[in-house]
Formats: sequence, structure tokens, C-alpha cells
Amino acid sequence: MTPAAGVPPLEPVREWGRVPEELSARVPAEQRGPGLGRDAVRLLVSRGTAVAHHAFRELPRLLRAGDLLVVNTSPTLAAAVNGRIGHARVVVHVSARGDDGRWAVELRDPDGRGTTRAHAGSPAGTGVSLPGGGRLLLEEPLSADGERLWWARAAGADVAEVLREHGRPIRYSYTERDQPLSVYQTVFALASPDGAGSAEMPSAARPFTARLVAELVSRGVQFAPVTLHTGVSSAEAHEPPYPERFAVPEASARVINAVRAGGGRVIAVGTTAVRAVESAAGPDGAVRAAQGWTDLVVTPGRGVRVVDGLLTGLHEPEASHLLMLEAVAGRAAVGRAYEEALRGRYLWHEFGDVHLILPEESPHTERCGGNGW
Repeated sequence: MTPAAGVPPLEPVREWGRVPEELSARVPAEQRGPGLGRDAVRLLVSRGTAVAHHAFRELPRLLRAGDLLVVNTSPTLAAAVNGRIGHARVVVHVSARGDDGRWAVELRDPDGRGTTRAHAGSPAGTGVSLPGGGRLLLEEPLSADGERLWWARAAGADVAEVLREHGRPIRYSYTERDQPLSVYQTVFALASPDGAGSAEMPSAARPFTARLVAELVSRGVQFAPVTLHTGVSSAEAHEPPYPERFAVPEASARVINAVRAGGGRVIAVGTTAVRAVESAAGPDGAVRAAQGWTDLVVTPGRGVRVVDGLLTGLHEPEASHLLMLEAVAGRAAVGRAYEEALRGRYLWHEFGDVHLILPEESPHTERCGGNGW
């Protein structure tokens, strides 16, 4: 199906305050000093309103045998490409391909610093010239609520090929410089047979390395792969996500259900993994194999049916992702964690530090061998 428009309104901005500009991670962890790797980031750990500070490399000892990590295998695409409207330069951010062959795109204006700013808007029928001679024709907005993302039809161009030949990763103004596409791929990324992928990196998984995954497996932590191809985020308006394509394989559904039945913890790596697995869950909490488009927005009112914990990056106070965090942990826990992240000067955004939300431990669980901090 073609994604439907319309998302629920956001709740008010969170009370824990503004993120200082200097706390934006401007380069990947491995570029901050000699000998550093992707896993050289900090890990904020929440259990209810209790918060502790760790290095990400300590993750294996913070989890326990029988835990299950749900990971997103979507690869990141070189989804930004230069274009022109008449003689004016624009940057096209390609968000997704619809089932009818059209492309969901966002037009941005170059800001002279290698990044972009919001485009003032173009009417339906606007043509955008692409490298290699092709064109995109804007047809209609994705949503009746705004004109940030448009459905566009390509003429004289294979958009996927244009991205492969001329595209680059989407970059925002808080980053220091352009990076190669490899920097935006996670250790879990798998190439899709149809060339589909994410417009923006499923960044919660970025700090994982092959060595860390091997250590987790050796300690009895399991993995369940799912796929959710992320669209272009809203850099200025912080809208909830639009519908996105997802898939939960039968094997992953089985292992998720088995872990839940056995009393294990299901921990999603990233908000994308939450959206995928919760989209495949029935009212009874059972996960079934599913694929297609999901318009699910996880909020405190909707709650979560499957996920017990979440590993995620740090989000700005206006971000809709915080609604999902509140659904998993509660508003008080999220507020406390973010106060600590600000106090501890954690780094934000896709190259920044990460936040592990775990269920509160009962005294019985602790006596039975649950890990401490």
C-alpha cells in the first residue's frame, strides 16, 4: 500500500530543558582520538528513576543470559543529492519509495556550509532537475498537515541509481564535515535485494562492533533481526515519524515470543526496532511475522506490548521519540535520565552517547542473580 497521511499531535516540549550546542557530537567516536573505536561512547543506564554511568563496552555485563536484543538490519543509503529548480540549487533528501513507484522526498536549501536548511516550499507541478539529466515532478504532499515531504514521480531517471552514483549521506548542521557512507552503516546492516534502505542511520546500533556482538553471544544474549527503513526526520519541526516500511521475519517472531514466555527481557536497539516489533504485535502481546508499511506511533497512551527495555541515542526535548521512551519507562524516569545526561555532559545525536533503559529490578529478581550496575 501507499503510506497514509496523518499522525497524532505531539505533547508539549519536555521540561528538562534545552540541549547546549556544545553537547552535539560533531564527529564519530573513532575520529575523536587515536586508538578509539565506534564503541568509545558513554552509556547512561536507567532502571526506573535510578541512573548509573558506564562505558558502552560494559554492555555485556549489564545484560544477562536469556536477554534478547532486537536489532534493525536496514542499511543506510546515500539519500541526499543535489538538484535544481530552474537556476536555483536545492538538495533533495530521498525518504522512501512508494508502492506506486513514486518517491517521498524533502527539498532543502544549501546553506553554504555543506549542510542545508528548510526549503521555503514549492507548489505541486514543480520540476527538480537531477544529476545525469533526469527530473522529479512534485505531485502532492504526503500529509494534509504540511508540505515538508512530497510524493514525486521520476522522469528520465532511476532514482536509486542516481543516489548510488551521485548521492551522499544526509548531514545536519551540528556535524563537522561530510563523512563516507561506511561511517553511517551499523554492524547489523544487510543489503536489501531491491536496494531499499534507510534515509538516515538507525543510529542506536552504531556503537556495536563485531567483537562486542561476539562477547554478548558468548554470555548468552540472543539477537532477533527485524527491518525498518527509516525516512527523513524532521530537523526543524520534530514531527512524529511518517509511515515506514518494515518486516519482522517468522524466525524473529518465534524467538521474541519464546524469550517472553521464558521470562527473558526483550530489549530493542533503537526506536526503529521498537516501531517494527510493536507493529507486529497483537493485543495479546504475541508477535507474528509481518511486513508492509507501519503508521504506528508509540506513545504513553498506546504503551508497549512486547518491549521491556530500549537502547537508544539521546533525543532533543521536542523530539517525538521521547513519547516512545515515556511509553517504555515512564515520564519521571525519562526526565531523571535526561537531567543526568545534561549534568554529565553526554553527547547528543547520531554520533553521540547512548541510553539503556532497563526494567526496574524487584528484590526477588536481584536475589535470583540479576546483574547490578
